[in-house]
Amino acid sequence: MILWHNPRCAKSRQALVLLRDNGVEPTLRLYLKDPPTEAEIEEVRDALAVPPMAMMRRGEALFNDLGLADADDAALVAAMAANPILMERPIAISATGARIGRPPEQVLVLLGDGGE
Repeated sequence: MILWHNPRCAKSRQALVLLRDNGVEPTLRLYLKDPPTEAEIEEVRDALAVPPMAMMRRGEALFNDLGLADADDAALVAAMAANPILMERPIAISATGARIGRPPEQVLVLLGDGGE
């Protein structure tokens, strides 16, 4: 399992603890320091089965500064790749799918699927 993780985010830290408490030591991707490419964001979006807007932190000031409220999917993906702070966090990714850890317990759904 891979966890797109921001150690400064309480929800991200909580998701990591939950995974560890359930015997999973995920590979951490500090996505703010190692931003995903547009292709990686698309792959994760497909695994999440959500539109790009569902991956966005719409309350982030940069979201409004960039005028993303009415942007199309391609522009949203490009914005997340260029500005990873715009992505919801954390995101857990397994062989069976992905989950946004909002609330953090959502990452545990992947364990029920055998998704290590």
